[in-house]
Amino acid sequence: MASGTHTARITFHGGAGSVTGANFLFETGTQKLLIDCGLIQSNDFCDAINWSDFPYNPADIDVLFVTHGHTDHIGRIPRLVAQGFRGRIYSTPPTKDIARLMLEDALRVMKDELAKRENPRQPLYTESDIESALAIWDTFEYHEKISLNDASAQFLDAGHILGSAMIELIRGDKTIVFTGDLGNDHIAIARKTEEITDVNYLVMESVYGDRNHEGSEVRRQMLRNAIDFTREHKGVLLVPAFSLERTQVLLYEINELIAAGMQPIPVFLDAPLAIRLMDVYQKYPEYLNDEVRERIAHDDPFSFKGLTLTPSMEDSRAIYDAPNPKVIIAGSGMSHGGRIRGHEKQFLGDKKTTILFPGYQSVGSLGRRLAEGATKVNIDGEWVHVHARTAQLHGYSAHKDRDGLIAFVELTAKTLERVFVVMGEPRSALFLTQRLRDFLDVDAIAPDAGESFTLAW
Repeated sequence: MASGTHTARITFHGGAGSVTGANFLFETGTQKLLIDCGLIQSNDFCDAINWSDFPYNPADIDVLFVTHGHTDHIGRIPRLVAQGFRGRIYSTPPTKDIARLMLEDALRVMKDELAKRENPRQPLYTESDIESALAIWDTFEYHEKISLNDASAQFLDAGHILGSAMIELIRGDKTIVFTGDLGNDHIAIARKTEEITDVNYLVMESVYGDRNHEGSEVRRQMLRNAIDFTREHKGVLLVPAFSLERTQVLLYEINELIAAGMQPIPVFLDAPLAIRLMDVYQKYPEYLNDEVRERIAHDDPFSFKGLTLTPSMEDSRAIYDAPNPKVIIAGSGMSHGGRIRGHEKQFLGDKKTTILFPGYQSVGSLGRRLAEGATKVNIDGEWVHVHARTAQLHGYSAHKDRDGLIAFVELTAKTLERVFVVMGEPRSALFLTQRLRDFLDVDAIAPDAGESFTLAW
């Protein structure tokens, strides 16, 4: 068959019309490929919809490509395996190492969350399912060719988190790129997103498709202001942070502030997963930017005077008795679960407390309600009155903002036949879609969940 006369079909089974649950099926005619298989999240860490059967037969899937290790991109992989998937899983090496830790931690959180329900159900997967997934998981470096039946693939650096990748699929003279999540080039530790050109089809994220981040200096000053306020008022600064990447960035930034002359303050890293993930960052320094890689060669850029790690529950409870002022960084990033919820119950009623959200809060999450000014919230069955100050920093997000996303697409706009805008709230995805049409004159669409398209690929 001549080049250009092939067709492929893409179906958006998750991540369309929402931020979480990325799950895209790409059928080439000779193989069925999945890109990501993430957990769907809103108020709960694991929404009930995750227990539904997949809308395709997992046994029919040949390859699952994984863009990166965040739970909303990997969280249903063990369930996919448990329901019959016997193909291969492909990712970069750091992503596989991260996935093990993330999936094990997610299972623990699920067990805790489900045990509190009146009618508990079995977790989404088991420890055995995780091991079965890892046994069929192969790794590839960036730009290493991956052979498919009548096509090829490679991972490109997305610059989002450690080991994050875009998936580039090529058949003949046609190329499609799935971006996964695209990195904020102004974050302190990540490498810059790789530029792409000559792409025919693009499936791209849109978390911040309708707004821009504050600049890096403004962001750092806002963090310092929150710390200074906490010190001055002898209060508590609560920081709900994702254990993967966000926590490491915050530690790096506090280290930089202290190096620049800020007085140290007691900081408690109350996130066992984040503590375990630090070993992965030490293992793969080549995936970090040049500045951080150079620092790691001489000292630990994620540690500083005043930092205390609290891996055990006994350590965590001891934080309550530690004198103020103090900073508590704990997961999860949207207050879905984890130790941050205990600290929120303890400290949100105090007007000397500040809760600082260093990034996006999804619709329906406790973090979103707090960020939007809720004065009373229910945390694990207990009503808590909120007198704490709230603040939000978008500049610490590991996602590109609106202008960054448009600039990314502009480099390949001349060859694009269609852009599919996904992985964002409807408002954000539709705003970015219109901007791409108006500013770059590209055919952009925000697909609905379950919608399919046939491509000349």
